[in-house]
Amino acid sequence: MSEREAARAVGGPDAGGTAAADWWATAVSRIEPDVIELRGQPVQDLIGRIGFAEMIWLMLRGERPDPRRAALLEAALVSSVDHGPHAPSIAVARMAATCGVGLNNAVATGVNLLGDVHGGAGEQCVRLLEEVVAGSRGPGGDTGGDPGSGGDAGGDPGDVRTDPVGGDAGSGPSGDAAAVVARWRARDRYLPGFGHRFHSRDPRRDPLLGLVAEAAEDGVVAGAHLRAALEIERLIAPVPMNIDGATAVVYAELGFPAPLARGLFVLSRSVGILAHAWEESGQGRRNKGPIPPSILPTWI
Repeated sequence: MSEREAARAVGGPDAGGTAAADWWATAVSRIEPDVIELRGQPVQDLIGRIGFAEMIWLMLRGERPDPRRAALLEAALVSSVDHGPHAPSIAVARMAATCGVGLNNAVATGVNLLGDVHGGAGEQCVRLLEEVVAGSRGPGGDTGGDPGSGGDAGGDPGDVRTDPVGGDAGSGPSGDAAAVVARWRARDRYLPGFGHRFHSRDPRRDPLLGLVAEAAEDGVVAGAHLRAALEIERLIAPVPMNIDGATAVVYAELGFPAPLARGLFVLSRSVGILAHAWEESGQGRRNKGPIPPSILPTWI
């Protein structure tokens, strides 16, 4: 028994301090005088030697990713940084910046709008894909085919629904996927991660899925969630995957749990929120509302 455990057991002089220390026990960081360790690694050994996406992975998962997985994570984070003032989180941050609340509060205001409807589709899509993948597994957990067994990742990623990572997506678990889609659509006709109110085809879809297809062909990721997403897209055609679906594929393939898909989206979008809030703070407006003063709301 350690000295701390013994003190706690007998209620010795260190018992209170030990209880307080144990109350905040963490494996994320160790901070002591002249010591800063993040997941057991001295911060001085990380500075200048690790990228920000790698740092996010390390902090969330306690280990450093290999370069290919780090590159996939970074691509997903870059892809969803901003979607302009059309996005409520961006618009409200810009409005907040004109109200005298400070830059930190403007960013927090934007982030706090990232809920189930605006910002939560990635998390929901990961759950959707997990259902399809779980239904497609055989008795031994096999999803049916080696993700690296052929396929042309160098082709048009927009066409990966027919040959994403080795094999026709239509030859996979179409019955299982159809059943999952039917269950989800019985609750809501909108499927998270598919369709976009501005884009007929989200310009961020193809580059991300192309990177995942290449990673699957090289055995970096399994490709099961990519195949599931493409099968769903085939089933609900002509509605294409959007950024939430594409990033959900990336996060699921990298093994992030569904709630972290939303957390990672928040990290990504906070960059755009910060940029817009900072820009707005320099434009001289005060108490900016959602519509110009010359436009009056319709009376009903």
